[in-house]
Amino acid sequence: MDEHDARTAIVDAGQEMERLGLNHGSAGNLSLRIGDAALVTPSGVPSRELSPELIARMPLAGDGAFDGPLPPSSEWRFHLDIYRARPDVNAIAHMHSPYATTIATLRRDIPAVHYMIAAFGGPTVRCVDYAPYGTAELSRLVVAGLADRDGVLLANHGAIVTGATMRRALWRAVELEALARSPANPSCFQMMRSCARWSASRLTERARVRKSFANRQGLGTIPLALLPSRRRRRAR
Repeated sequence: MDEHDARTAIVDAGQEMERLGLNHGSAGNLSLRIGDAALVTPSGVPSRELSPELIARMPLAGDGAFDGPLPPSSEWRFHLDIYRARPDVNAIAHMHSPYATTIATLRRDIPAVHYMIAAFGGPTVRCVDYAPYGTAELSRLVVAGLADRDGVLLANHGAIVTGATMRRALWRAVELEALARSPANPSCFQMMRSCARWSASRLTERARVRKSFANRQGLGTIPLALLPSRRRRRAR
């Protein structure tokens, strides 16, 4: 793949990830290894506005130097460090997809709840500790979390997947989100149970307020739809 094709592949992958709901706006970032350099998506550019010429070219031996009209993603550091540590990796996708990010916020690994966990190289997809984005500490944690793996969760942040090609990395991004979404995933089950408990408590409170309002008005039981909204009650 020549450099122009690599840039086009990055643009296509970024737009596909947004279409699939794996990223949105300028969230997340992508890169491809090209010889002794990496092509990294620029900082702050929504995927729908991304074009091949906007992608930054960074030497793998460098420490932030780049060629291009816009600076690379603020998270360029872990892209370069992954390529240095993993000669088998040629493509990286970082995403803020809903389910994987939720599991990362719970700071849980994804266990072997489905045979597709094998796509990531081991019995778990690890969740590494939190570190601020763009820092050397986050990069160190990411590289360690990707040891013998092709996917990792970043606590309170998102996820990273790798591949020999961008197509392979995108495939793993889809599979990682599916694993995170699986009801068999204990963390996903915990999340759904917490949401159900919250919904039940809200409904119970709503019923209590309705009964209290009806009693004050001497109306008996009234339909929920006729109960004044909280906003209107406050306005009074």
